[in-house]
Amino acid sequence: MKPEELRNTATGTSIGVLTSGGDAQGMNAAIRAVMRTALFAGATPYAVREGYQGMIDGGDGITQLSWEDGSGILGKGGTAIGTYRCKEFTTREGQLTAAANLIEKGIDRLIVIGGDGSLAGLNEFHENWPDLIEELTDQNRITTDQAKAHPALICAGLMGSIDNDLVGTDMTIGVDSALHRIRDAMDAISSTAASHQRCFVVEIMGRNCGYLALAAALCGGGDYLLIPEVPPEDHWEQTMVDQLKRSRQAGHKDSIVVVAEGAKTRDGQPITTNQVRETLEQGLNEEVRVTILGHVQRGGTPSAYDRWAPTWLGFEATAHVLTATCTQPPEVFGLRGEQIVRLPLDKAIPETRSVATLINDAQYDQVLDMRGTEYRHLLGVFNELTNPERTEPKKTDKRIGIIHAGALAPGMNTAAATATWLGISRGFQMVGINDSFVGLAEGRLQELAWKDVDAWAYEAGATLGTRRHTPVVEELYAISRALETAKIDALLIIGGWTGYNTASIINIERSRYPGLQIPIAAIPVAIDNNLPGTVMAVGADAALNHVVESIDQVRMSASANRRCFVIETMGRNSGFLALMGGLAGGAEQVYLPEKPITMESLGQDITWIKKSFDDNGRSFFLAVRNENASKNYTTDTIAHLLDEEGQGRYDTRTLIIGHTQQGVTPTPADRLLATRLTETAITHLATQITNHDTSITCVGTSHNAITLTPIDQAMAAMDPDAQRPQDPWWMPLKSILDSLNREQSTH
Repeated sequence: MKPEELRNTATGTSIGVLTSGGDAQGMNAAIRAVMRTALFAGATPYAVREGYQGMIDGGDGITQLSWEDGSGILGKGGTAIGTYRCKEFTTREGQLTAAANLIEKGIDRLIVIGGDGSLAGLNEFHENWPDLIEELTDQNRITTDQAKAHPALICAGLMGSIDNDLVGTDMTIGVDSALHRIRDAMDAISSTAASHQRCFVVEIMGRNCGYLALAAALCGGGDYLLIPEVPPEDHWEQTMVDQLKRSRQAGHKDSIVVVAEGAKTRDGQPITTNQVRETLEQGLNEEVRVTILGHVQRGGTPSAYDRWAPTWLGFEATAHVLTATCTQPPEVFGLRGEQIVRLPLDKAIPETRSVATLINDAQYDQVLDMRGTEYRHLLGVFNELTNPERTEPKKTDKRIGIIHAGALAPGMNTAAATATWLGISRGFQMVGINDSFVGLAEGRLQELAWKDVDAWAYEAGATLGTRRHTPVVEELYAISRALETAKIDALLIIGGWTGYNTASIINIERSRYPGLQIPIAAIPVAIDNNLPGTVMAVGADAALNHVVESIDQVRMSASANRRCFVIETMGRNSGFLALMGGLAGGAEQVYLPEKPITMESLGQDITWIKKSFDDNGRSFFLAVRNENASKNYTTDTIAHLLDEEGQGRYDTRTLIIGHTQQGVTPTPADRLLATRLTETAITHLATQITNHDTSITCVGTSHNAITLTPIDQAMAAMDPDAQRPQDPWWMPLKSILDSLNREQSTH
């Protein structure tokens, strides 16, 4: 639903929000979105404190929320309204008391943020509501008029759990932040393990779901993996020892075994980290260390994704609950790629819980089907990369070139390393091309071995070098000759707009150049997130997280002052970083190239800002501006206007984040996306070589599915002058930002 369709449509309606079960980073973003969406719609939001216990306690356990209650919680971990595992709510009397206390406040609309147990409780409460109302009326605990006014509980659920076990969605609230904690720990463990040539065993949370462990192993260089969905074969202990020995013989200085907390053998016996440690110490004849990450995985500051995604989900769920009829069944809201999905609550939770039964019944193929295609894809890549024979496969004489093109972005090294490993694993000779197409024309190529790229996967930068130079037609001859001389059979382009534009030029001109008549695949890596054939580019998430971290620091620096800040992001003519950074950082306004700045709009902003400082007690205002939002209304110009018109109400400051956005370490999301895209690209190129198919393909993602799009079709969907998609998926989120980040009194 569009925000303008919701404004002031729910006057007189009351809605409750609660968090239940284990906490997860991002819950606060969802809470904030629910309360502010309700206020925007004219409804009255209530916090049910300490989970379902607050319903049973009543009184101060159910408190009305104001606009200011959402201030300052977006970037905090945990849950601002508390959580609790309430056993009393599972009883009939507990639910009777809860219903009576809700009705006393006029609440019959409810949003629950929690795990499968919390959402199962919500579904039961919804189904029992009519009988509860009848019984409460018979007991004279509510009046007949109250019973008639609240005939049904209209509700929705948001899955807040780091386990990522909700069937039908990609990522539950808290998972991405947990992966950030795990990534940091794994990187640290890897460096100390390599220094001492030591083996580590790392235990990862996740209950019956191995997603966190699988992602950790791929993102952090795991050598062996134990997860619930694929219990190891008999005699797995010896297999594990042998695999690690071969890995050491191949040149690895460290070994990391990742164990999911729910890992079991095929006869259902738990696999413990101590059991793994003892096995390895005996088999490797060396000291083995154990690291159990524990609850640090679910604590701390939420990532950028766990701010903007729960905000979007919270808005959509609240809009649904405020506009739904009494007969509409409750739903769970989640994300699949860039798309909101709504799952029937009464089916989604039983399906999620059925996975544990399927594991116990050894129905492992069905389990993997329920986990989804991404899970299968990542598991297949991990198994291939950790195969002991991977570095000495049966070789062919076919050669695949790897080249970067465009501006530097986090994840370029990840994609290049993964491509090299997978190519070698499948028998290809992998050739690195230095310094982009300029270096290719000059013949600066090098054969890549497994060890050459061993450290690249987790590093920022582009070791092969990159340039933002698009070859003109006259340069194509030298490029063609270099490819012929090096006997390159296929080319993998890893990079941004320059790479795609070059591929498009080659596609048009290649008939005259034999060396260019080879299969070519392009993988999107760009912080601008502006590339053809994909909704997400590798590197955009890392840059976005850096923007949000900068916003957090700015907020802290301004905490003792009345201040306006204008922050400038990169992005060229794509507003992705500015908009999503503003949404995740709680900015009051964002200035984007897709929506030109006018004097009228600036005047409206200035008027609102002055009123907000005068009437609403505001002490901080934040605007995020894309670097190309306007030629004349620069960051300094906007700051000067705010300062001049503020007349002493506040100080005005600017921050240009700059090129640090390009140089950060790739996030777990970037590493995983790079892995999936690269594996698909290598597979596709191999098929093309076999079939003598010389087409040029863009490898991307849509609704979290990997896509292959011909270069001409992909470019046709772009605005070539602005170098961005004609219809960016993120632009509708601008109106959600406006509705949630400005006080309702200003509308």
